[in-house]
Amino acid sequence: MKRRRPSAAQPAPGRREVRFAGWVVPEPVRCVQCGICSYYCPIDIDVRRHAWRDEPVKDSHCLTCGECVARCPRGVLRFERTALFGGS
Repeated sequence: MKRRRPSAAQPAPGRREVRFAGWVVPEPVRCVQCGICSYYCPIDIDVRRHAWRDEPVKDSHCLTCGECVARCPRGVLRFERTALFGGS
C-alpha cells in the first residue's frame, strides 16, 4: 500500500516559491536519517540517501521546490546556487 502524503497545496512553513539554479546540499554530520526529507519530496527522490553519502541532490528531476529543506527538523539541508544556467 502506497503511503499517503499531505496535499502539495499546503506548502511547508517558511517555504519560498522561488526556484533555484542549483541543488540541495546536505550536512551529513547533523543528519539522523529520519527520512522526512524523502517523504515530502514530490518527485520521490531519496534525499536521505544523498545526505547519508554526503552528495548534493543533482538529480535532473529535482524541482528545487524546497520541501526537503523546509521540512528537515535538524536543518541539515540547504540550497547551493550554481552557474547552472550560465549566470553569475
